[in-house]
Amino acid sequence: MGQNPTRSEQRDAARAKAREIRDAHKKSEQRRKYGLIAGLVGAVLVLGGLIGFAVVANAPAPAQVPTNMIFDGGIRIGKDLKAFTPNFKPTTADVPKIEVFLDYQCPFCQAFDLPNAALIESKVSAGDWVIDYHPISFLDGAGSPNAYSSRAANAAVCVAEYSPDSFMKFNNLLFANQPAEQTAGPENDGLIAFTQQVGVKNFDKIQTCINNKSFGDWISQITGKQLNAEWKSTGLKVDSTPFIIVNGQRYTGTPDEMASPARFEQWVSAASNG
Repeated sequence: MGQNPTRSEQRDAARAKAREIRDAHKKSEQRRKYGLIAGLVGAVLVLGGLIGFAVVANAPAPAQVPTNMIFDGGIRIGKDLKAFTPNFKPTTADVPKIEVFLDYQCPFCQAFDLPNAALIESKVSAGDWVIDYHPISFLDGAGSPNAYSSRAANAAVCVAEYSPDSFMKFNNLLFANQPAEQTAGPENDGLIAFTQQVGVKNFDKIQTCINNKSFGDWISQITGKQLNAEWKSTGLKVDSTPFIIVNGQRYTGTPDEMASPARFEQWVSAASNG
């Protein structure tokens, strides 16, 4: 028979057993702690992924950008009333370049366009001038109760996109049929009928573009960018429409003066040589 352990041996055995239990408990705690941390990290990553997905899923789609509004948000018309596009530039000498910012609900824009349209069309068609049109929209609401301002701007950009050489005639037709201020303008069917009246190409695409207001977001963005902003380091701000500029000089005057083709022609010549 073996001897019973001494009291000292019993104490040593108890201490060893206690250390074993403590070590096992510590390892268990560490495993539990690491598991908790890993779980939290995993949860954070999953949550972050879900948040990122939600942000991406709910982010507004980028605005559809028109192809031919390539001159600081404007379309350029040159000789034979042909539009400048990324793949085509009408033969043009070094001629005066007119830049016009307009809102199709703006009565002062109409007061300028109607009397000067024939002169501008003649000069541009002959290759004596080029003109950049910048449609913007800021009159929706009280001034344009059925959002005609932005819908007409969108229709013009749709024509610029799918039948660019029809742009000037469509622009002038919109002003010839401008609704009185603070009244509802033509609905989409009316705008579509105007495009047929000027003989646009790609009619089906233009009709869809108008009905879907495909460039509405882009028009809103370009208006916000240009309105009340300085234009090309000239010190002049696009603070109202029509904003008409040649060679860094702005065309201004009384309503009667602005409506005079003879005065406008003389001013363009002087400004371009100034």
